[in-house]
Amino acid sequence: MDFDKIIENAPNLIVSYGIQLLLALLILVLGKWLVGIAANTIVNTMNKKNVDKTISNFVGSIARTVLLAVVVIASLGQLGIETASFVAIIGAAGLAVGFALQGSLSNFASGVLLILFRPIRSGDFVEVAGQAGVVNEVGIFSTIMKSGDNKVIIIPNSNIMGSNIINYSLEDTRRIDMVIGIAYDADIRKAKAVLEEIIAAEERVLTEPGTTIAVAELADSSVNLVFRPWVNAGDYWPTKFALLEAVKLRFDEDNIGIPFPQVDVHIQKD
Repeated sequence: MDFDKIIENAPNLIVSYGIQLLLALLILVLGKWLVGIAANTIVNTMNKKNVDKTISNFVGSIARTVLLAVVVIASLGQLGIETASFVAIIGAAGLAVGFALQGSLSNFASGVLLILFRPIRSGDFVEVAGQAGVVNEVGIFSTIMKSGDNKVIIIPNSNIMGSNIINYSLEDTRRIDMVIGIAYDADIRKAKAVLEEIIAAEERVLTEPGTTIAVAELADSSVNLVFRPWVNAGDYWPTKFALLEAVKLRFDEDNIGIPFPQVDVHIQKD
């Protein structure tokens, strides 16, 4: 009897489930097409705003995956399948993956910030996370640098964003800070005049904003003069080395002593 009823109602069931199946397929096909358009729009918009292609492609892939999951769940829901459990499973899986990749996600987020705000760029000489060198590449998860002695340094991006960033290449000019110690019995005026002559002879020193030469400290063993010329950023180290050598040679010629730390010991006899 029940079988006869099923046979009798078969056309209605076929029509009903057929319509649901067609609607589910329509949702799946149309949704997939719209997801492709949305993902491409996101990528193209980010590229027009000069966002790094690595980030734009990655964000586009994430958006495509999330939207496709929504379309599939909507399609299953149209078939009458309970989707709440699927959503719960996907949420739990996402949470588990997030905990497992916590460090990687932190590096990724830091990489996105580095690429968006560009505190460091390829070719910059920087000091970050206790390391100094020239930036070769700022990646999604890590930054590659090369030290002065040609060592390759790979630093996780979260370490960079979590520490102070010193970028020596952002400005065109730099100040060379030197402290020159002279003996207490030396002529301070003469020493300053010699330093001014050295500055005048060095072509790489900039005339503006000018060089500071002044007494900074009466130290234990010497009178310390600050010696602060300005140079182009690319001339920093060659000029500093040349100036230090010139100071030593000229002070020797003019009998201006550069003392080393010393202690006077007085012995008292009973």
